Order: sequence, then structure tokens, then C-alpha cells
Amino acid sequence: MLRLTKFITKTLSFKLSLKLLTALATLLMVALVIMFYFSRKAVKDEASLKATATLDATLQRIDNILLSVEQSSGNIYWKILNHIDQPDKIDTYCQKLVEGNPYIVGCVIAFEPNFFKDRSTFYSYFHQTGKKDADGKMIVVKSDTILSRPYYEQSWYTNAINKGTPDWMEPQREANEGGKPITVFNMPFYVGERKAGVMAVGVPLNLLSKIVQEAKPSPNSFCALLGEDGSYIIHPDSSKLDYKTVFSLKNNDLEPTAKEVAKAMLAGKTGNKKFHLYGTDFYVFYKPFERTVVPGRSMEALNWSIGIIYPEDDIYGDYRRLHYTVFIVAFVGLLLLLLLCYTFIHRRLLPLRMLSLSAQHIAEGHYDERIPDTRQQDEVGHLQKHFQEMQQVLNHHMGEMEQLTHTLEERGKELKAVYELAQAGDHMKTNFLYNMSNQMKEPIDEICLNVKGIKDQIGSMTDETNDELVGNILYQGEKITTALRQLLNDSEKKKQ
Repeated sequence: MLRLTKFITKTLSFKLSLKLLTALATLLMVALVIMFYFSRKAVKDEASLKATATLDATLQRIDNILLSVEQSSGNIYWKILNHIDQPDKIDTYCQKLVEGNPYIVGCVIAFEPNFFKDRSTFYSYFHQTGKKDADGKMIVVKSDTILSRPYYEQSWYTNAINKGTPDWMEPQREANEGGKPITVFNMPFYVGERKAGVMAVGVPLNLLSKIVQEAKPSPNSFCALLGEDGSYIIHPDSSKLDYKTVFSLKNNDLEPTAKEVAKAMLAGKTGNKKFHLYGTDFYVFYKPFERTVVPGRSMEALNWSIGIIYPEDDIYGDYRRLHYTVFIVAFVGLLLLLLLCYTFIHRRLLPLRMLSLSAQHIAEGHYDERIPDTRQQDEVGHLQKHFQEMQQVLNHHMGEMEQLTHTLEERGKELKAVYELAQAGDHMKTNFLYNMSNQMKEPIDEICLNVKGIKDQIGSMTDETNDELVGNILYQGEKITTALRQLLNDSEKKKQ
């Protein structure tokens, strides 16, 4: 790691490549973030459009079935009212309704207890057996019982009598001979203001489920239809149909986000939400079940809601894979770009490295270092040319300096010889003066001694003594005069 750090800090080409790569990576990251942001939004919008189109198509197909059942039931309804006093024809109408509409698996036409004076109760119940005859038609049979309880105590009957208007009920089992889930369309009928009875028509949920199961805009998506109370009218997982409502899942494992979605659907809202369930993230696109307005159709609100549930990976799976692929490609591309930039810059900076090495040699004293010529016309080429010119001028000046230094050295040698001669002459002069001083010291001392004697004995000194001292003084004076004359003669000779 330390070597890499040193390499980065000391290698100009790598530093420039790294800075260039950092700038490009920053721009690329900003571009990718913006692109992925809008791409993610576009992916979700596309999923929303698909879900909306699928929901509309699914609703239309289910509503067409409901409308067909309602219209077929309405036709029989009016015939029943026209023959309300002929109970024997009720079986005919009931059978005809089941046989005439492929969406209807069973029909019950039940009258209020004691409606007919000669009968305490009366009903007619026909249903499909699930088998076909030789002509391929579904076999329809009459049944004498509708489960174990009296029909007038069953929910399909009591709800319709109490409500008094045509209505679709939540999924039922009790009105179906085979025990398979059905949804029931109830039409109470009256004679005047008297409650006469109820006609209940059963539509198999597996028929609607087939339509819903075909509504798969993505491989793992599924559709669900919720009733007014939150019960599953249709769900691809048939076990869900055993629960009373969406809020009564086993072990109470409906998570808060899923509960919010369920509440929004039951409130009749349109939209989409993200929720978490069983460790997986989902998106649900939902809208209320709205029936097509047709003249003469009973438009009581069903309060159903339909939704398409996407696993998040179905929406963003390809996007995420593209995301990772793009980042891998970008990373590899940046590495290749770094290598390419480094190679290119390394080659372009080769003259600089050569100039650096030459400058080092010149600094070490190799002023005749040759700077090669260059064909580059950029700043590096100009620098190399100027450095070459500088080296030539420096070499020329260094030659002149060497010559001048040689001349100065020669003159220095001459000055040194003259200086040494001067020092020798000075030394000789000093010795000479020292010798002369020694030679004159004795006569001077004698003169001083004789003068002092004369001074001390000037009153008592005899003529002989006086002559002797004066003669000695003269003698010593001549010696000094001779020495001085000799000094002057030597000086004159040296001057010449």
C-alpha cells in the first residue's frame, strides 16, 4: 500500500490520469444517477400503465359476465312475476335459466313460507352436475334439498329479503351443491307490496378466477378481488378464500403496510402502494370495481375492489440487472480508460522525464549533456526546444567561465610567486634591520656610557680622561656612521 501511495504521488502521468478519471467518473455518476432516476420512474410508470390496462380489461370481462347473468336473470324475473300464481312453471323457468347461460351453475327460486295456501314452503333448485351429455351440453339436474337448513334461514335468502333490492353477495358455499365457492346474484320479487320470494343465481368463482389468473402483466404478478367486508372474492391462492376477511389471516401475519393497502382498497380508492409481506416487497395497483352503466341495469354499489399485485422484482428486476450491468461496465470502462490515459499521458510526458534526467546530469556538472531534438509542436515540444537552447547557452557560458577560471588561476600563481618574493624580501629586510640594530646598539651604548661619565665627572675629570672619553665617543660615532652609510648604499643598490 505504501509503495502504491509513493507511486501515485511521484508519478505525474498517473496523477493526471487519476484526476482525469475522477472528473469523468463524477460526471458519469451524475449522468447515471439522473438516468437511473428517470429510468426507474419510467419503469414504474410503464408498470402502472400495464396494471391499469390489465385492471380495466379484467374488470370489463368480469362485468360482462355479471351483466350477462343479470340480464338473463332479469328476463326470467319478469316471467316469474307474470306466472307467480303458477308454481309448476317455476321449475321450467329455473331450469331454463341454468341451461341458457353458461356462466350460471345454479339457480334457486324460493318463495316466502305460506305464500301458497296449499304449500307451507316452496322453492325450485336446479344446478349443473359438472358433466356433459352426448351433445356436449352441461347436464342440469333438479335438487330437492339446499343443504341441511331451511332455505329461508340461509344468508342468501335472508339478506335479499331484508335488503329488498337486487344485489351481488360475497362468496357463498351453502347454495352450491358441489360445495365450490360461488358468488350469488339475488333478486327479491314482490306481489304488490307483499314479499314473495327470492331468485338467487350462482356464478362459479373459478370462472372469474380464470379471468383473473389470465390477468398477469408479469410472470409473478397476480390479481385479487376483494369484497365489501375485505373478504377475498377471487385470489389465485384458493386457501385465502377460506378466511373471513383479508384482516383475519392465519397467525395474524398481515403486516402494517399490507393493512394500509387493504384499507385503501376497501375505501374505494384508486392508486398504488408498496407493501411488505412474508419477507418480500410488493407493489399493488388497485381501483374500485365499477360496473358499466346499462339502461335498466340495477346499479347498486358492489363496493368491490380489484388489485394487481406485483413482486417488486417483477417491476424492477430487469432494471436492477441493467443497473448492476451498467455499473460493472462503467467500472471496467473506467479502469480501461485509466490504463489508456496513463499509457497516453506516460508517452506524451516522455520528453519531460528525459528533460528531468538531463537537468539532473547538468546539475551534477555534465554541462555538455546533449538534449535530443523533437518533432512535437505542443507545449512539451516547445519546452524541450527551449531547454535545448538553454543547455547550449549554458554550455557556452560554462566554457567561457572555465577559460576565465584558467586565466585567473595562472594569474593567481604569478601573484603568489610575487607575494612569496615580497615576503622573502620583507624577511630579509627585517633580518637586515635586526642585524643593523644589533651592530649599532653596542656603539650607542658606549656613547651613552661615555656621555654619562663625562656628565658625572665633569668637575673632577682630567684632560686625559676627557680626551679618552671623547675619543671613544668619536670612535663609536664613526662605527655608527659607517653602518648607516652601508645601509644607504645597499638601499641604493636595491633601487637600481
